[in-house]
Amino acid sequence: MKTHRLWDIFCTVIDNHGDLGVCWRLTRQLLAQGQSVRLWVDDASALRWMAPEAHALPELQVLPWSDASQSEVLHGLRPADVWIEAFGCTLPEAFVAHGVATLPQQPAWINLEYLSAEDWVPRMHRLPSPVMSGPAKGWTKTFFYPGFTNDTGGLLRETDLLDRQQRFDRQAWRKQHAPNLAADGLLISLFCYEPAALPQLLSQLVDTPHHLLVTPGRPLAAVQKALAQMPVHPSWSALPYNDQNGFDDMLWACDLNFVRGEDSLVRALWAGQPFVWHIYPQDDNAHHDKLEAFLEWMQAPESLRRAHRIWNGMEDGALPLLTAETLHLWSQNTQAMRQELSNQSDLLAQLFNFIG
Repeated sequence: MKTHRLWDIFCTVIDNHGDLGVCWRLTRQLLAQGQSVRLWVDDASALRWMAPEAHALPELQVLPWSDASQSEVLHGLRPADVWIEAFGCTLPEAFVAHGVATLPQQPAWINLEYLSAEDWVPRMHRLPSPVMSGPAKGWTKTFFYPGFTNDTGGLLRETDLLDRQQRFDRQAWRKQHAPNLAADGLLISLFCYEPAALPQLLSQLVDTPHHLLVTPGRPLAAVQKALAQMPVHPSWSALPYNDQNGFDDMLWACDLNFVRGEDSLVRALWAGQPFVWHIYPQDDNAHHDKLEAFLEWMQAPESLRRAHRIWNGMEDGALPLLTAETLHLWSQNTQAMRQELSNQSDLLAQLFNFIG
C-alpha cells in the first residue's frame, strides 16, 4: 500500500493533446494508486473528450490555474505533500507564498520535464535546483526527467496495461471502424501536425487496399487541405475525439500508427505496432537532435530512420513503401524496444521511490 498523499499538479497548455494528456495520464495513475490530486490547468477544455469522467472522480479536483492566485481559494486549501511543475511551468507566486506561510515543511517539489533520449538527460535527472529568490528562497526543487533508460525517470505505464491489451478485441474494432477494409489491406492511423510529406503519403495510398483513419483537429484539417489538390483520393475516414483508452484502442487495432508529440509516442511504444513519430517542431530546430537521439536509442533500421526524417521535414526524398517486409522489420524493432522498456521501472514507481 502506498502512503496516501495529496498531489498538486500544475499544467499550462501549449498542445492540449500533449501537455494536458501527460498530466491527465499521471493523474489517472495516481488516483488508481489511492492518491489525491488537484490538477491546476489554464485550459481544461480538452478534458471534456479526453477524460469525460474527470468531474465525477473521487479524490480529484480540476481547478483553474487562475484560482492558484486567489487568496480566498488559497486559504481554503488542504496542505499538499507534492508539488509538480509539468514541463517547466512556473508555479504562481501567490500559491508558493501561501505554501511557505502555511505548510509545516517543504513539500516534495518536482519539475517534471519533457521526454528526451538525448545523452544529457541522465546527467540532469534528479538534480536539485535551489530556489534563489522569491517567497520560497531556501527551498529546493528537483528535476525529474522521463526517459527510455534505467538512469532516467522512465515512462508512464499503467499496472494493468498488458491485461487491457490482451483483452482487447482487435477484429471487432477494425470491423466497426473500417468495415470495408480489404483482407490484405493495412489499417493506418494518422495523428500529426502538418507534415510536408503528407501529400506524398496520401498519394502512396491511392489504388491500394489500405484505409487511413484520420484523427480530429489539425490532422483532419491537414488531410482535407492536401486532398483538395489531389484528383484521386485514397480510402480514408475521419475519427471523432476520443478518451485516452479509446486512443490506445486505435493504436492497438492499426497496422501502422503515425503519432505526434510526447504522450502518443509513449503509447505507440507500448502498443508494439510499427509507428512514425511527428516530433513537436521547434523554431531553432532543436527537435532534430531530439529525434535523432530517439532513433539511435530505438536502434531503428535505416528505412524507419528515413521515414522519420522525411516525415519531419529533415530531408527530402520518397517515403519508404509500406511493404510487408518493411512493416515486419519496423514491428520487430518496436516490439524489441517495448520489451526493453517493460523491464524498467515506470515513471510513477520512480516518483513514489523518490518521495519515499
